[in-house]
Amino acid sequence: MLNTIENINTIINDFVWGVPAMICIIGVGLYLSFSTRFIQLRKFTYAIKMTLGKAFKKSEAAEGSTTPFQSLCTALAATVGTGNIAGVAGAIAIGGPGAVFWMWISAFLGMCTKFSEVTLAVHFREKNIHGDWVGGPMYYIKNGLSANWQWLAVAFSGFGVLTVFGTGNATQVNTIITAVDSALLNFNVVSTGNMGMINLIIGIIIAILVALVLIGGIKRIGKVTEILVPFMALLYIVLSLGVVLLNIDHLPGVFGMIFAGAFSPSAVTGGVVGSMFMSLKKGFSRGIFSNEAGLGTGSIAHASADVNHPVKQGLFGIFEVFADTIVICTLTALVILCSGIEVKYGTAAGAELTISGFATTYGGGITIFTAIALCCFAFSTVLGWGLYGTRCIEFLFGSKIIKPFVIVYSLVAIIGATADLGMIWSIAETFNGLMAIPNLIALFLLGGTVVKLVKDYFSNPAYEDDNIK
Repeated sequence: MLNTIENINTIINDFVWGVPAMICIIGVGLYLSFSTRFIQLRKFTYAIKMTLGKAFKKSEAAEGSTTPFQSLCTALAATVGTGNIAGVAGAIAIGGPGAVFWMWISAFLGMCTKFSEVTLAVHFREKNIHGDWVGGPMYYIKNGLSANWQWLAVAFSGFGVLTVFGTGNATQVNTIITAVDSALLNFNVVSTGNMGMINLIIGIIIAILVALVLIGGIKRIGKVTEILVPFMALLYIVLSLGVVLLNIDHLPGVFGMIFAGAFSPSAVTGGVVGSMFMSLKKGFSRGIFSNEAGLGTGSIAHASADVNHPVKQGLFGIFEVFADTIVICTLTALVILCSGIEVKYGTAAGAELTISGFATTYGGGITIFTAIALCCFAFSTVLGWGLYGTRCIEFLFGSKIIKPFVIVYSLVAIIGATADLGMIWSIAETFNGLMAIPNLIALFLLGGTVVKLVKDYFSNPAYEDDNIK
């Protein structure tokens, strides 16, 4: 039975992340970039100043909404996760160092794609029965397209509900368990025989914490992520930069491997990775798995932002992809490639490869810090995807089902902590791709609306923040 499921998933995955998907993702990214005259370049500095300005500016959001920075942190909570650590390691192992180059390309296009998603989500959002702002692909499809396209909204929400249990929960909690177990065993705190009970206890604790935060609604999620995300990102960036600086003599060669491997992976991997398309596919799929540009999920969090114009929050989307992929994913790749650890190309790899990069540089004691970083990354992702799941299932069945969903979603953490997930990672990647299809269609059809909103925003100085002028 499992073999049958695995074979079916492989067929679907190869299609979803095959040539048609690459054409759609790249094509829509290029279409939106040209339509907005490459806003991710033209207004990059503006977006960075606005985001950092909001980060250090204390403000309170109106009822039923969050501050723009809280919305950004909630979206980053979901994107900055195991995809940045395990996902990058997997992309390099299967696609070679050149996969990093294609991650950068996916991020460049993804900044405009995410900008468009967030802008549309705020523009077409609506209030639910609790008075909260709700939005995302299902709402900009519902409110922006004709009745003939409403099936896309249902399809996105359906795939979203199925995806959150794997991508957003079980695989994330499993990463927490891997990190904690590694640290405990490394310091001889417990024996291998006791790990099963410890993992169960950790799973129960995570389930309780997730339920407490998610039941509190968007306000509580925003307050938690506003603290958690900057802390975990700063910790990880500092540790990663330390690895790069301590191995600075390897850096020129590493960048040479990345650029050479992007177009001729066999020359860098000794012939193990022989296909440029494999490098491109892994780079794009893992980049999107990490920054979610094209999936539309991040726009669900941004839709609750208390802003006076959709484009203003859209600019936060540019920063989100930059921080997630250009900064954090690149640092993960440099940790692996600069540290000098052996990468067995052609063989699946995960977080253990990144941890080895840190341990080789700092020594075994660093596992406690990598465990903390991994736990923060994964837990924040569970919270972010929990919000996405509640919004998707609310769209399909109404607000009354939210609390039962949160309880079930929280309990899945126990499964993630105690079960052998096996092919769950691959299935999660497949559902991610399926979510992208209805969203990319909607983005293409609504590209003209994005252009109009951009012109409206930048032609009216009244919308600009004082700290940006």
